[in-house]
Amino acid sequence: MAWGACIAALLLLLLAATGGNGNGGVHCLEEGSRSRSRRALQGRHHLRSRAVGGATVLELRHHSFSSAPSKSREEEADALLSSDAARVASLQRRIESYRLIGNDAAAVAASKAQVPVTSGAKLRTLNYVATVGLGGGEATVIVDTASELTWVQCAPCESCHDQQDPLFDPTSSPSYAAVPCNSSSCDALRVAAGMSGPAAACGGDQPAACGYTLSYRDGSYSRGVLARDELSLAGEAIDGFVFGCGTSNQGAPFGGTSGLMGLGRSQLSLVSQTMDQFGGVFSYCLPLKESDSSGSLVLGDDSSVYRNSTPIVYASMVSDPLQGPFYFLNLTGITVGGQEVESSGFSAGKAPAFSILDTCFNMTGFREVQVPSLKLVFDGGVEVEVDSSGVLYFVSSDSSQVCLAMAALGSEYETSIIGNYQQKNLRVIFDTSASQVGFAQEACGYI
Repeated sequence: MAWGACIAALLLLLLAATGGNGNGGVHCLEEGSRSRSRRALQGRHHLRSRAVGGATVLELRHHSFSSAPSKSREEEADALLSSDAARVASLQRRIESYRLIGNDAAAVAASKAQVPVTSGAKLRTLNYVATVGLGGGEATVIVDTASELTWVQCAPCESCHDQQDPLFDPTSSPSYAAVPCNSSSCDALRVAAGMSGPAAACGGDQPAACGYTLSYRDGSYSRGVLARDELSLAGEAIDGFVFGCGTSNQGAPFGGTSGLMGLGRSQLSLVSQTMDQFGGVFSYCLPLKESDSSGSLVLGDDSSVYRNSTPIVYASMVSDPLQGPFYFLNLTGITVGGQEVESSGFSAGKAPAFSILDTCFNMTGFREVQVPSLKLVFDGGVEVEVDSSGVLYFVSSDSSQVCLAMAALGSEYETSIIGNYQQKNLRVIFDTSASQVGFAQEACGYI
């Protein structure tokens, strides 16, 4: 395993490409589920949100949605890890595109106009979702820290993926308004998408409206127009929230959700648009179990609502104007059982490799196994210990193939990524104003 390639700038990602039952995933992140009405929602899924002190708390739950026939554990694991690998490949290309722009001196002045939008959301059957209010209704959205724009499916829909709840109907909301082409929001979209010309994001049947297109690596996509409406987060109203009203959206990865919440570092993300309300600070805590449990997404800097059992330690974000919507930290080391991961001994697995995981073991016959501690080390000596459940990935139910839940990078030029599998039972705090990310141990449950 190319352990040395893991020591580099780290991309901290909240949305995951992986899913699975109990033991699935390596690289990325996701969010919870929703029902057909507020009463059914609260009664069946218990998706709740509320204001607590100076913070707004949203419940995060896993969301499973798949029309595919049931598969064996091995088949499901292979599909999920393949999906994870595709997600990572997409992100690596996005990161490299920003670097290429930065390396071209002639393009620096015009770099904002050349940044492509390829939202990396690569979801399969399991995601974390949160429910928000929009235009008087509700929407269950996948939460993604690598996406610039929040979007939902809108009626009338030309071509839409199947979702559990009714489509958002702009005509039913008196506060809905399309964003025109000559607006600053449309300009921000062009910057993010790398479009050029005054009408690059406009045209079609609604020439006065600002159109958008988000393309995903697996062929999934969302197309529609930018719009404004009232967003409600636990009773906190955000007037004139800019989002994508998608009338053509396809892709099995979206499952039965209404769309996607963008928490990336961009002018149109929810983080930026709610700066006055929440100060550019949000955090989440992801539970260990995929069913009968839920975590929390906290908006705002009121740490009194956390339930962390260890002090919060902060690592500085990498300051790079060309990093796009991503959150980067400087990863200086990884230790497993107290040993640096460069050690060649870690690659001596006792079972065949599986998909992108190449350090695997056969644990059949063992009544008890001691899981080694896995720590991530950041600039300044900041150490973050991964929960024991995020160290090993059980490919087979009989434990004949158990792999270290880390995958090697393709080359030393790629960027390391930490995802949801290693972030469970951690309170992860994104403070964009102070340009830092905090970590603390926390038994994750809805608070």
